[in-house]
Amino acid sequence: MVKIIEKAPAKINLALDVLNKRPDGYHEVRMVMTTVDLADRIELEHLQEDHIIVHSTSSYIPEDQRNLAYQAAEVMKKQFGIDSGVSIKIIKEIPVAAGLAGGSSDAAATIRGLNRLWNLRLSTRELMAIGEKIGSDVPFCIQGGTAIATGRGEKIERLPAPPPCWVILAKPNVSVSTAETYRDLRLDNVTHPNVDGMIQAIMTQDFDRICNHLGNVLESVTVKKRHDVAQIKSLMVRMGADGVLMSGSGPTVFGLIRHESRLNRIYNSLKGFCPNVFGVRLLGSPISLE
Repeated sequence: MVKIIEKAPAKINLALDVLNKRPDGYHEVRMVMTTVDLADRIELEHLQEDHIIVHSTSSYIPEDQRNLAYQAAEVMKKQFGIDSGVSIKIIKEIPVAAGLAGGSSDAAATIRGLNRLWNLRLSTRELMAIGEKIGSDVPFCIQGGTAIATGRGEKIERLPAPPPCWVILAKPNVSVSTAETYRDLRLDNVTHPNVDGMIQAIMTQDFDRICNHLGNVLESVTVKKRHDVAQIKSLMVRMGADGVLMSGSGPTVFGLIRHESRLNRIYNSLKGFCPNVFGVRLLGSPISLE
């Protein structure tokens, strides 16, 4: 039996700005996102029976229609008239509800994998259009890499990869609701990040400037509710991370580290404080869809 395997990398937000609330209830955003080398593994197998079956190694994610990978398969089956089924196995490495787009990346990997499994020969643009039906972060996750995301996050403009560096990720033992975070955001009382400055820093490959332009308006909400987020940020800074920011709606905090010698020191300091700590490389380059 043919098995298709796809990696589903996590993303971090180097800059996340919210401009306004739209008439459709979503928020207009302008973000710079990039992928890191922490990834789930998606295994897809053809089923003769007309069923979608999802299995996950994590007990924290649903295995029914609430799962974004399930939804991706359901949309593709309907859109392309597929009358057979698929088994989707999700081997989780990315923490759940962490601000790292784990569920969105799983859905994107499922879309890429089903394109291969069902020999659909869809273009990148077509894959992204399918992803847009599933969730705001899914179009970006189809290729990953580094990009500007606008609209509600679905409009993607590619950027070059930032300079290579290490990334330390630390998620406290709490989960954050993205919907609640946006609901509680007060745009008249936030400091907006310099997204243009971040884009220019990436274009010029200026690592120090990238670190100086990290910014996320959603921190203003999450830090008030989750004091451990501020504690993790403070610890990373004290231990020598070059740039520190909360990713997405949190609660995961990431630190950019130029020199590997600092990585283990920061990692060991955080392990006693957080259950989920990872030291990974920045990926930054898009996934090949050949």
